[in-house]
Amino acid sequence: MKKFFLILLFSGWAMQSQEIALLKYSGGGDWYANPTSLGNLIKFCNQNIQTRIKPKPAVVEPSSPELFSYPYVHMTGHGNVVFSNNDAANLRAYLSSGGFLHIDDNYGMDQFIRKELKKLLPENDLLEIPASHAIFQKPYSFPAGIPKIHEHDGKRPQAFGIFIDGRLAVLYTYETDLGDGWEDPDVHNDPVEVRTKALKMGANIINYIFNN
Repeated sequence: MKKFFLILLFSGWAMQSQEIALLKYSGGGDWYANPTSLGNLIKFCNQNIQTRIKPKPAVVEPSSPELFSYPYVHMTGHGNVVFSNNDAANLRAYLSSGGFLHIDDNYGMDQFIRKELKKLLPENDLLEIPASHAIFQKPYSFPAGIPKIHEHDGKRPQAFGIFIDGRLAVLYTYETDLGDGWEDPDVHNDPVEVRTKALKMGANIINYIFNN
């Protein structure tokens, strides 16, 4: 009954003012990295894909019951990540009930987050998402899949996912650094076309959550 109620709640988000959140996790990693990114993504989505997201994102902890209030929870940083048993149980319930976690490696999270994802969902593999997936199709087309925003190690950008009952519940974006592209222009001095590309990909993610 709880799962059914939450699915009804999530489906109702698309019809009212929405709110998204940033995950405040433990372990010493800088969960607060890219402080202007989500605000800029919200503004872009509200102006271009007709969302009605509240301008300022919330901050939520993994073990909080408030987690279930947000259809999209964003996670970023450069370092260590630790989910307690309570964190993992609450996140697992959130994801299994229709929630969505987007982890954007800001450079340096990879070795830590992969370990914690196995703790979170031990029966579900982290799989690379093909460019044919719906998240890359609309409202903006990304025929090659996740775009490259910042170089870092020069590796190819990849989008990984964890699927629950066929639904994409966790998106892990690696070697792309979308959040840097969402930041204010003077933070990284990215060209307009690079920032626009990052924001369009972010809009696809938001669109996917609210329409699937």
